[in-house]
Amino acid sequence: MMKSILENRPALKAEIEKVAEVAGYLWQKGWAERNGGNITVNVTEYVDDEIRQMPAISEAYPIGTTVPALKGCYFYCKGTNRRMRDLARWPMENGSIVRILDDCASYVIIADNPVKPTSEIAAHLSMHNQMVEKGKGYKAAVHTHPIDLVAMTHNPKFLEKDVLTNLLWSMIPETRAFCPKGLGIVPYKMPSSVELADATIEQLEEYDVVMWEKHGVCAVGPDIMEAFDQVDVLSKAAQIYLTAKSMGFEPTGTTQEQMLELQRAFNL
Repeated sequence: MMKSILENRPALKAEIEKVAEVAGYLWQKGWAERNGGNITVNVTEYVDDEIRQMPAISEAYPIGTTVPALKGCYFYCKGTNRRMRDLARWPMENGSIVRILDDCASYVIIADNPVKPTSEIAAHLSMHNQMVEKGKGYKAAVHTHPIDLVAMTHNPKFLEKDVLTNLLWSMIPETRAFCPKGLGIVPYKMPSSVELADATIEQLEEYDVVMWEKHGVCAVGPDIMEAFDQVDVLSKAAQIYLTAKSMGFEPTGTTQEQMLELQRAFNL
């Protein structure tokens, strides 16, 4: 039986276990139907000399774009056509660790199994490339399909800049506190396309969470838990709004003055 890359590497194992935990949450919340959603984590800091010497177990695959800041970096990636509910139980059977090659335009799989990464690899690695270039210290990206937030993108007025951000901030103070940059919007683009990747990167200049119209949400953060938490608080705010609407009234929300007071109090 082949030895797992996680054996005798407790820090790397702990990071992958966090990914598995978040995958379980996404499935339990109904945000990850069938093989929906993706997770990628930059695990370069956990790579030792033995891992660097590991041979590829796949051919070289094109990324679909160029990621110069990621030369020689290593990522855990959810596998394409794999289910979050399975990843939650068996992360190394439903994902793989990849190495970015020196051309910065292709990658190989090095462990544990030749499970090809998510079809959204161009968007994910473009996000990681920007995070490294900007020195944000962010290591994780998650894409998922929150029912309430996706539903709200079917209303054209919510697609205008910061309209949805301010509405969600106003539903509960924690949203303003824990998602302080708000929610960027990307108009509908073909899933897995380079155009979607480029549009996402543009929004991440200003936001840490980006809504893909009629598709889902992408969030980045220092680790996968932080990225997940931002989507979770935005979803809670959306649920409060939609619950009030289902009760037959428009929620008042906190005022701009109250939100500014919160901003000052928590140094947001």
